[in-house]
Formats: sequence, structure tokens, C-alpha cells
Amino acid sequence: MQLLKERILKDGVVKPGNVLKVDSFLNHQMDIPLINEIGKEFRCRFADAPITKILTIEASGIGIACITAQYFQVPVVFAKKAQSVNLDGEMYTTKVESFTHKRVYDVILSKKYLSPEDHVLIIDDFLANGCALMGLIDIVKKSGATLEGAGIVIEKGFQQGGKTIRDMGVRLESLAIIDSMTDTSLTFR
Repeated sequence: MQLLKERILKDGVVKPGNVLKVDSFLNHQMDIPLINEIGKEFRCRFADAPITKILTIEASGIGIACITAQYFQVPVVFAKKAQSVNLDGEMYTTKVESFTHKRVYDVILSKKYLSPEDHVLIIDDFLANGCALMGLIDIVKKSGATLEGAGIVIEKGFQQGGKTIRDMGVRLESLAIIDSMTDTSLTFR
């Protein structure tokens, strides 16, 4: 998606350790017109899939998933990284290691929001090592729902996550794939 690539080059900040900061427009402050175009693009790429739910993980994927969901006219459900008092009933659980936060989370989703009748599209902002996406795939499998695919805004193509997910046979659509990153620059596939 050319518009996204141009925005990454203009406003993204490359930090040491293969960190790309896009918080000025994607995952802290959100550029809604840009994210609207991202949602439209995911709708185009998955137009042939009978999506009934969009699944993401808190927190950065929620806004992108919500805007995408309006084009599919389906609900968004998101896996939570912490148990809270307002969660009740049976839960799907899995463990997810965060590349950014360098910690492992117990991720949970109420069983009442995902069922075997659902056709799920997973949406997230980044794909690096694939841990978050693998956790969400695990939740979909546990629910008995059909995984239609995963839409990722930015994939770090030089890390193993994308290859791992594709090797599993999952339909993966990434809008911008970064081929390489140094401490000062990046290139796209």
C-alpha cells in the first residue's frame, strides 16, 4: 500500500534494535483518514472471505480493527492481556510474548464472543516474530471458528513471523513489508 509506505518513510522513526516507531500516526496518535484507507484496503484484500468477526489483541490493534470492521459490517472482539473483575464466564486463554515489551502475557477472550460458527479475520498493527499472531490463531483454533486470514499493517519481513505464519497455511496480507532496517533507514519489499 503505497500511501502507508510513504507515511512510514515520512514520519516513522527507526530506533536501535529493529524498532520502528510509528506512534505519531498509527499506534499512539492515530491518523484516522490513513487508518480509514487501511480498513478499505483490508476489505478489498479479503473481499472473497465470509468474515463474521474481526479479532485483535489489545491495545494497538483495536483502533485499526474497528475501522476495518465498519467495511465488513461485523463486530470486533479483542483478546485482553489481563484478567479484570468485569470478565466472567469461560475464557479462551493462551500465552503471548511481546517483542516490544519483552514480556509474556496471558491473553484471554470470553468464549461467548467467538464460536464455531464464526469466520475470523485477525487484524494487528505489526508482525515481527509472530508471537501475538500465533496466540490469536491459537484462540481461534480453540474456539472451533474458521480462520479466514490475518491482515497486518506493517510486517518486518526480515524477521521470522511472516514466514512462520505463511508456512502454517494461513492467508496473510501485510500492507507494508519491510525488507531491511538499520539504525537509521529501512527498505520495503
